Formats: sequence, C-alpha cells, structure tokens
Amino acid sequence: MDTLIIGGGISGLTVAHKLRRLCPKHQFCLLEKSNRAGGAIWSHAENGYLSENGPHGFLDNCEESSLLLEETGLDKECLKASLSKFVRFVCIGGTLRCIPQSPPKIIMAPLISPLAKLRVAGEFFKKPLLGEPTVAQWVEHRFGSALLPFVDAVFTGTYAGDLNRLVIDGVMPGIRHMELAHGSVIRGLLAKIKEGQRNRKKTGQAKKGLPAMTNFPDGMKRLPEKLAASLQQGLEIQLGCGVTTIRKITNGWEVESDTGHYQAANLVLALSINTSLALLQNISQTMPQTSIPEAKIVTIALGFGPGSSLPPGFGYLAPEQEGRFCLGALFSSNMFPARAPQGHILLETLVGGRRHPERLDLDDATLIRLALDDLRPLLPLHGEPTYARVLRASSGIPQLEAGYPALLNWRDQMMRENPGLFIHGFGWEGIGLNDMIKSATRVATSICNNANSNREQAAVKGIYF
Repeated sequence: MDTLIIGGGISGLTVAHKLRRLCPKHQFCLLEKSNRAGGAIWSHAENGYLSENGPHGFLDNCEESSLLLEETGLDKECLKASLSKFVRFVCIGGTLRCIPQSPPKIIMAPLISPLAKLRVAGEFFKKPLLGEPTVAQWVEHRFGSALLPFVDAVFTGTYAGDLNRLVIDGVMPGIRHMELAHGSVIRGLLAKIKEGQRNRKKTGQAKKGLPAMTNFPDGMKRLPEKLAASLQQGLEIQLGCGVTTIRKITNGWEVESDTGHYQAANLVLALSINTSLALLQNISQTMPQTSIPEAKIVTIALGFGPGSSLPPGFGYLAPEQEGRFCLGALFSSNMFPARAPQGHILLETLVGGRRHPERLDLDDATLIRLALDDLRPLLPLHGEPTYARVLRASSGIPQLEAGYPALLNWRDQMMRENPGLFIHGFGWEGIGLNDMIKSATRVATSICNNANSNREQAAVKGIYF
C-alpha cells in the first residue's frame, strides 16, 4: 500500500475520502477494529424517537466540512438549526437564564452585576499570565470571578470537563495566542474585528451571521455511513481489523493486525490520543506521558407526550456550583424535525463527566429516576415519560489538561523526525468534528504532495453555549 490509515472514525474516513479525490491512483487501506465505521458517532432510533449516542451535530462555519458535504452530496440532505434563532440557557440559582449570543446583548443582559461588568472591562489592563494556567485561573485573572459559572457551562457542554483542570493553552490556543500577542483579549478581538471590516470592504463580502448546527434526517451516523459506503470493502477498508503493533521499517511502516501484516510508505494514526499513544510507545523513547485523562458521559433520552413542553431553544447547561445531577440537557425535538413522534417531545440529558465519573456506575433505572428528579423543577414535564433510554458511550472525551501542550509539541516532533507518519484524530488539535475534518483534509493533502503535515496556527473560535 501507499498509505495505511488506522481508525475508521470521522478522521480516518475523511483522510480516505480525500485521498480518493486528490490522487485517485493512490493505494490505501483503512483498518478499523470494530465491525462498523464511525467511531464515537452513532445515532439511536427507537419507537419514533431519534437520539444521539455521541456528537449531536457540528457548526457550518468550517470550510473543509462544508466542502466534504458538497463532495458527498450530503449538503442536499443536511438539516440546520441556526444559533441566531435558537436561544440557550444556563442554570443559575436553580433557574434557567437565557444567554444571548450577540456581544452587545450579553453586555446589556442582567447576567452579572454592574461592578462585575466593570471588572470585565478591566481586562484591558491585565498582563498575560505566564506558564500553563487552568481555564479557571485564566478567566478569573483576566475577567474576574463573576464569569466563572458561565465559562464553566461552556466547558461542561464541550468537554464534560473541569475548568479547574483544563488548561487554557489546550482548549483555547487561538485566544491564548491573541492574548500574548496583543497583551489583552479584548484588544486583540477589536483588532480582529477591524481587520475583518477592512477585508470585507476590499472584497465586498457581507458580514457573516451566527453559524448553524448541522445534522441529518437519520441522525449524525449518516455522515460516516456515507463516507464508508464509498470505500471498497476488503480492499480500501477492513472492518473488524484491530491493530496490535506498528513498526518503522526501511521503506516505510509495518502494521500487525488481527487479520495479518500490512506495509506502506505512509502511516496515518487517525485515533484518539490515548489509543495513538498506546501504539506509539514501542517506537518512541521520549514520550512525555503515556495517557491523558478522559471524561465519559451517559446520555439519557426522555420522551414525553401531550401536556409536557420545552422552552424554545437548544437546551441548557448547569455549572458545577449548582450541585445538580445532570450536566445539562438538549431540547432535541426543538432543534431538528422528526426527533419524536407527532405531539411528543424529546430531550437528551447528560450525566457524568470529569467531575462525576461515579455516576456512570449507576444502573439505568436509577439514572433515569435521578435525572427526572433533577429536570422536573426546571422544565414543565408532566407525568411519566413515554420513552426512556440510557445510552452509554464506548469512548471518553480527551481532557486537555496539564501537560497537553507539551504532548502536542512532542507529536509534532515525532512527525518531523519520521517522514510518512501522520498522527491526528480525536483530541489532537481539538475534539470537535470540524477540528478533525480540517486536520484530516490537511493530512490527505500532505500525503498527495509527499510533504509533512504541519500544524496550522490555532484560529480564534467563537464561544457558543
């Protein structure tokens, strides 16, 4: 083979898809240990309800993801829910409080006191924190403690993580770079806004609005299924083929798997961080750490009949200070059509995460009961649910905590020192689907150009609840 790809999640499938399009004569094979492609992406349909046992969508603000949809024809199928039309809530003081997405509206909203707003404005005069501060340390230093519950909600929703452990250089490298370059985040954002205005004036482009959440009528599983269906079974993709060992050889790489041995000039590890590290241990003596923490969650899908309703919007998140059982809930039947039978509603609540892994050990009946006890004071849910299902994820969410920036630098060095080796996937350079599609596109382009895959400078991403 020219290229071996290990891992059949969205990262590996995107590399395979791009290789076929960019260099059709390139011989590759994707090896996936399970009997289906898709990795952490999986949708669960039952009794007229459609829920997600994994990511619930991705924003349509990534050029590489938009192009992937066009190339597969999925742009004609996808469903979109605009952030400009759907509000979000944060649970504060036992009440759901609406969070606007426009910065001016956030400033005007009575979410924090006038004194706390003045403290936020004082960010102009705060020098950057050196070292590797946690998100909590960084936010409190730059903006004050009043914003911590809202930032907590953001990283609960994204990582199911703990802002006292996640490091700012890992989860928001673009913002961190802006802070260090301009001496202030607000100053950097103002400079970015001015640059955008100048560019729009030159090109005549209109200002972009808020992005939309993207999904599919059959759920998120449609994306990996479509990508996998275009690959030749047994030739370009091997399912049920777990890899046990990788070795560097004279003319490339050798892979030992459950079904035999493979050799290729290029080796792509399209895997989560910990799975990659386990395979790389026998070819690296300088690995700074052999694993990173992961956070697992369970999704509890709950359906209710007539008489129950959901507030308008995407859902809510609950900061740790609220002491609630659920991390939050997605109002699924609000977001996309046909998620519940006619006249019914569906919400998907999340439990566990970095702070409360012990809750994952509870049986399904206990999880459902405790989730309902937590939800009823917040939402107008009447009677017993007409549908209840606990979905347990097989994999965890990588936690970008202390040591992660050094691990990312080590990965970059490994790829520089070993031409033909490409390490990317879940957790490397982000955990979002857009992050992985963007990275996979860059890897495939590098392979076709016979070049190394260099990390791009981290972009400043919008913060959405």
